[in-house]
Amino acid sequence: MPNPHVFISGASQGIGAEIARVFAREVRGVRLALVARNVKNLQQVAKACAKAGARVEVFACDVANAESVGLMADAVRKALGTPDVLINNAGAFTMAPFVETSLAQFDGMIAVNLRSAFLVTQAFLPAMMKRKSGDLFFMSSIAGLGAYPHAAAYCAAKFGVTGLAQVLRAETKAHGLRVCCVHPGATWSPSWEKSGVDPARIMPAADVARAILDVHRLGPRTVVEEIVLRPQKGDV
Repeated sequence: MPNPHVFISGASQGIGAEIARVFAREVRGVRLALVARNVKNLQQVAKACAKAGARVEVFACDVANAESVGLMADAVRKALGTPDVLINNAGAFTMAPFVETSLAQFDGMIAVNLRSAFLVTQAFLPAMMKRKSGDLFFMSSIAGLGAYPHAAAYCAAKFGVTGLAQVLRAETKAHGLRVCCVHPGATWSPSWEKSGVDPARIMPAADVARAILDVHRLGPRTVVEEIVLRPQKGDV
């Protein structure tokens, strides 16, 4: 695909920033739409991607807010057109026992991890289906495959992302789209810096980004429906 338009939410740090960098380095003529709330960090990522040869546009947006997503989607279409690759990467993680999880915490996890993917996909999917081509990636987690203690809100959200991806795969495969749900285990990001966990026990974000690029590069007659990635030494 010449000069593909790759849309990445949550692109200001962690896995999202690495996805942007790997596409910028390795896909000639790539056009990147980088989306997040932290404009300062987005601009730093954009600068590195532009230096690698990509055309980059930055869009500040709260992807859990319907009005914000609508305005952002209009701006993205005006600047770059319909995405060829849509990567729903925005998300957050907090831990608490179920009985100590407030309604606000629960709603927050659902919003940033699941509602965001719904809103962003709904904004761009009709045009992708009409075009009959494109890749959609959903960033779930191993928490979207199997539950673990002290993560009720996060697991519920990520199980929802997994289900959403599966439904979209079923609904869009006849329209030429490929849907892949990504399930990373512990992956290095700024949120791990004060955890006390040895970084050697955590996957580098660049490896998750590489896996997404490799799936995208497969021929159009092949789809990887799910990727499961875990630290080699086992769960943290």
